[in-house]
Amino acid sequence: MKHFLFILITFFTFGFTSSQTKQLQWLDIELSNYTYPYPVSTINLFVQNQELKMSYMDVKPENPNGRNIVLLHGKNFNGAYWKTTINALTKEGYRVIVPDQIGFGKSSKPDHFHYTFQQLANNTKTLLDSLNINKTAILGHSMGGMLATRFALMYPKITEKLILENPIGLEDWKLKVPYKPVEWWYQNELKKNYESIKKYQLVSYYDNKWKTEYDEWVNLLAGWTLNSEYKTIAWNAALTYDMIFTQPVVYEFGNVSSPTLLIIGTRDRTALGKPLVSEDVRKTMGLYNILGKETMKAIPNATLIEIENIGHLPHIEAFDQFIQPLLKFLKE
Repeated sequence: MKHFLFILITFFTFGFTSSQTKQLQWLDIELSNYTYPYPVSTINLFVQNQELKMSYMDVKPENPNGRNIVLLHGKNFNGAYWKTTINALTKEGYRVIVPDQIGFGKSSKPDHFHYTFQQLANNTKTLLDSLNINKTAILGHSMGGMLATRFALMYPKITEKLILENPIGLEDWKLKVPYKPVEWWYQNELKKNYESIKKYQLVSYYDNKWKTEYDEWVNLLAGWTLNSEYKTIAWNAALTYDMIFTQPVVYEFGNVSSPTLLIIGTRDRTALGKPLVSEDVRKTMGLYNILGKETMKAIPNATLIEIENIGHLPHIEAFDQFIQPLLKFLKE
């Protein structure tokens, strides 16, 4: 009987895996067969001795209020996940610019690239210059929060307001996590599949409570694993992990001069390198219910909005609680 049950469980487990894999859409390395919510344009960049393409959405409102906002995506995402945020902002008259950073989404995935937040900020500035935008609010989520902070530090006269939505980098993981070379991160990326990607998001982002609208953000990453060029995608992902780990912005929060809004889902426990430390150390990492308050104190002109029982993605998991304080802050 036990043997029969084992066979039955194995059958259904592998049946689910196979069925899910068949449902996955194979995705091109630059997502050319995936449609974004708004038209996508590109700008050509000559960076680090190579020609690269940076994709972006530039969504103009029907009734413009003369103000702009840039939305910067997180590491496991691209500009498409800002759809509902774009809709809400354009209804209020804001022009919304949503770039895919080099190495992400529909932008180029170079074979060789020295990733720095300064370089990505400079690329974003080049894009804004091409659009004749010299004043804008900057909103960054997750890794995009580290980039948004770096942008505000480099270009304070351009950054009218800074909004950080569950940004990573509110602590320096180098103080607790042993360094791993890029090759280590690369091997981890190569092992990813639909099941591992969904499990990570389920546990890390949504507190084991899944909704069907979350499927798209798993499928986008998992669809890439079916691509014969996935090694290039994985290599770029590994390089950006190294960038995040080695280039903290936490020590420079005191230099941010722009009015800043922190929107923090307090259930979030995201932190880089948790599998590399002991359970005791792991419990001290990614405590956003504490980190949000500490960051508010560190940034001179900062306001903190805490969203209780919400995780790493307030604009996906609790949109109304995210957008209301954002719109209020932008109008102040």
